[in-house]
Amino acid sequence: MEKIIFFGNGLLADSALAVLKEHCEIVFHARTKADLDKVRELKTSDPNLHGVLASFGVIIPKPILNLFEPEGILNIHPSLLPAYRGSSPIESAILAGDNDFSVSVMKLAETMDAGPIYWQTTLSNLPLCKNEIYKTLAETGAKWINDNLTNLPTPTPQDHKKATFCGKFNKTMSLLTPETDSAKQTLRKIIAYQNYPKPKYAFFGHICIILKAHMLEEGETAVLELPCADGQILAIDELQPEGKKPMTAKAFKNGYAK
Repeated sequence: MEKIIFFGNGLLADSALAVLKEHCEIVFHARTKADLDKVRELKTSDPNLHGVLASFGVIIPKPILNLFEPEGILNIHPSLLPAYRGSSPIESAILAGDNDFSVSVMKLAETMDAGPIYWQTTLSNLPLCKNEIYKTLAETGAKWINDNLTNLPTPTPQDHKKATFCGKFNKTMSLLTPETDSAKQTLRKIIAYQNYPKPKYAFFGHICIILKAHMLEEGETAVLELPCADGQILAIDELQPEGKKPMTAKAFKNGYAK
């Protein structure tokens, strides 16, 4: 059984780690910058330890990267690199209207997401659900690592001229603007902004986090509607008024529509 130092936090990390544990021993899970001292200590005492990273959120200094040469730290990045380098590749792909989603296993480099690629693949027909996309891509990348860690191929350099970038989301992005966005754009914001920064809109004077919505089909009626700039309507299925518990659109309308 191969031994791994794992770096990561959040949805991507949790899903990847669950798969890696099936075939590898996780010697240490680094979650913060302070944990890098322990990483240095462990890797120095046992040079055979592998490094795997998924959504760590901390820049790893060159001296620690050097400890893992020549294999390097394997980074599970949820995009078809060099596309969507940065901290929000899945969310950015959803907002861009992508219907296929990808994962790459690359060798971590000093420059963000710029290292050579060990392997990558694209998956089609995934449900347009942020958590499901995170989980599936993380599990796919981790499974490849389980199957290939003892015999890694030579990584292929990226074409840096084709790189595209995505940045961090922030709370100022959360308020939806259906008066200027189409229904499809608004729905994709609702999906991409789940968990953070949380998609919000005011109904009956109350700011709410929208948890679930769908495109209103012809002939369908909705309890709570969100008209959009293209004349189409989103049906709100579930929402959460600020400071309250999640509720169905029907329960919300019964309690707040006056």
